[in-house]
Order: sequence, then C-alpha cells, then structure tokens
Amino acid sequence: MFTGIVTGVGTVRELTPIGAGADMRLVIAAPWGSTAAIPLGASIACAGCCLTAIELGRDWFAVNASAETLSKTTLGSWVAGTRMNLERPLRVGDELGGHIVAGHVDGVGEVVEIAPEHGSSRWLFRVPEPLARFIAPKGSVAIDGVSLTVNEVQGATFGVNIIPHTAAVTTFGDRRAGDAVNIEIDTVARYVARLQEWR
Repeated sequence: MFTGIVTGVGTVRELTPIGAGADMRLVIAAPWGSTAAIPLGASIACAGCCLTAIELGRDWFAVNASAETLSKTTLGSWVAGTRMNLERPLRVGDELGGHIVAGHVDGVGEVVEIAPEHGSSRWLFRVPEPLARFIAPKGSVAIDGVSLTVNEVQGATFGVNIIPHTAAVTTFGDRRAGDAVNIEIDTVARYVARLQEWR
C-alpha cells in the first residue's frame, strides 16, 4: 500500500528479457543513496506500478515485470535510461500525505495539454473510456504513482494542477503532450461503482 507521495526518481539501468522474451527483468538505479534498508521481497511502486524487489545492490534494485504488466502499463515501452517515480510502501504509523494507492495500474492515459497557470501548471489528461466514470471533481487519482486532486472532468478528460515542487521532484518535469502515463483510479470510487453494479 502506498500514498502517492514520491520519494525519489529512479532510472532503468538494464533490461533483460525472460520467459521467452514475454517477461522482463529490470535493474533500476535507486535515488536513496543506499538500498541496505530495503528487504528482499519488498514492494516498490515504480511509476505507480507495485513491483517486488528480487535482488539488491549497493545503489540499485532488480524487479521482474510479467507480460501482463508490460502490456497494461507504460513499462512495456521502457528502455535503458527511462526515469520513473519511486515510492517505498506505507508503514503503520507513517503520515498519509496523499491518498491510499494500491500500486495496481488500471490503465494507460495520455497527456493532452500542459499550460502555465499562475504559479503552477494546468495539465489535461485523457483516460480510456471505461475509466472515465471513476474520475470525479475534487477526487483523487494517481498518475505515474503521484497522488493528485482532480480539478474538473469532461468526458474522458480531466485536469489537475501541478506545482513547481512536484514537477521538480517527479518525472512530470520530463513529460510532454502526447506522453503515456499510468493511471490508478481512487480505491473508494472503485468499490462505490461495484456496489452500484450489484444493486
């Protein structure tokens, strides 16, 4: 379980196809100075996708991504040098600064537009149609693992504001219109929709 508060930006160091090339082993350079405090088997959110640390080095960790993960997230397009937002899992007693994020990506969205707005920037995203009903004004959404508040919704597009600090400490500083992003809808919205379907 995560909060959507990014603790660093990692970089893909190596990619190795496994399982006849369907799955992938990724070595990710860690920004934390040392990985000594990370236990083997720990969960780490990589661009919002919960992955398991299967090997640890002095300043890196390795994960395996299945064919399912590669096909349903942006991970399938990663190459050596790709940067991603990282977050270690929430511990009991930690401050919940964002919102409850599971690290289960629901789909891939697209950056539609980025425009300066006062001291921040207004970003417009498009999500796949099946996800649109889960996005609500003033609700929460995780984009590439970052917890954000939705400003407005129109059909399958929605807007958020991103302050300079967030852009500087995440990969939003690298993003451009047309880029693909991982989307995780709010857990509460997911269960409310399921209850409505049941009724």
